Amino acid sequence: MASYNLLLLPGDGIGPEVMAEVSKLVTWFTKQGIARFETETDLVGGASYDATKQSITDAAMGRAMAADAVLFGAVGGPKWDAVAYDVRPEAGLLRLRKDLGLFANLRPAICYGALADASSLKRELVEGLDIVIVRELTGGVYFGEPKEIVTLENGEKRAVDTQVYTTHEIERIAAVAFELARKRRNKVTSSEKRNVMKSGVLWNQVVTAQHKRDYADVQLEHQLADALGMQLVRQPKQFDVIVTDNLFGDMLSDVAAMLTGSLGMLPSASLGAEDPATGKRKALYEPVHGSAPDIAGKALANPIAMIGSFAMTLRYSFGLTDAADMVEKAISSVLDQGLRTKDIASPGQNAVSTAEMGDAILKGVQTLAR
Repeated sequence: MASYNLLLLPGDGIGPEVMAEVSKLVTWFTKQGIARFETETDLVGGASYDATKQSITDAAMGRAMAADAVLFGAVGGPKWDAVAYDVRPEAGLLRLRKDLGLFANLRPAICYGALADASSLKRELVEGLDIVIVRELTGGVYFGEPKEIVTLENGEKRAVDTQVYTTHEIERIAAVAFELARKRRNKVTSSEKRNVMKSGVLWNQVVTAQHKRDYADVQLEHQLADALGMQLVRQPKQFDVIVTDNLFGDMLSDVAAMLTGSLGMLPSASLGAEDPATGKRKALYEPVHGSAPDIAGKALANPIAMIGSFAMTLRYSFGLTDAADMVEKAISSVLDQGLRTKDIASPGQNAVSTAEMGDAILKGVQTLAR
């Protein structure tokens, strides 16, 4: 039986609550002999800051580097608003992404038929939606230098953030998108702002040349990021795989998330480069939602995005496709049965707790495994 090392980083807010539901599945898969998961748990974000005055310690980073995959909950909250910028809770996640080399963020947006009416768009626009946004994660304006606030001679302040991309960075994220599209509906939409940004001009040129050279069998289209945002809420099912930079990917993936009815529904994967010797990648999996401190500790959190992130772990890091399929089918089955947490419940509908939803999904997996 294959053995895998998982590092669990629950983090802040609802992170520990939704991670607890994944732990139930991890334990069950191990007991069933499907795979042996050896888990470690450590601090990140505000929880780490409270204990160590760091958003993530070197020791925790060492465990992340050694793990076969990292499962991450959520970080942040008003409690840490006054914390210094370089040790704010979010800095822990940024360090994980950077030090692990996690350049490719995959964010699927899937609208289950049972939840189509929970979307802010009409059912016919979102029912059956299945798209993936591939976001470049370690370059662009979030990491570019200079990044500073300076005081000018006249006393005014000036803030600078720098958007930087190289040919290599663009090619490697585009390759992920093209390869993914080949396994789906064979269409890639590349998005930037080449009309006003030089980085967008280069992005467009590199993706176009790479497509012609290596991926001519895949349909490629280009859309400006603002126009794509409009099209996502106008006709979202026209897309298959969308590839874009760090900044636009951050915004567009949140737009896509709400098409499905709730941020609590959507998982994500952040992948590094494949090791040519082992074929393995560094990887971190996390729900798209935030720490939701307003509902933390109230058993109201939706664990589906966290559980879906574990399904992506099974699929992308461990190659356990059948196990991943079982988890995803169990999620769909539970929704078809009418179970809802508060965020996706209709007015007047009884909502289940975080643990009740997790237990129902586990039961669904157990049923499928018989």
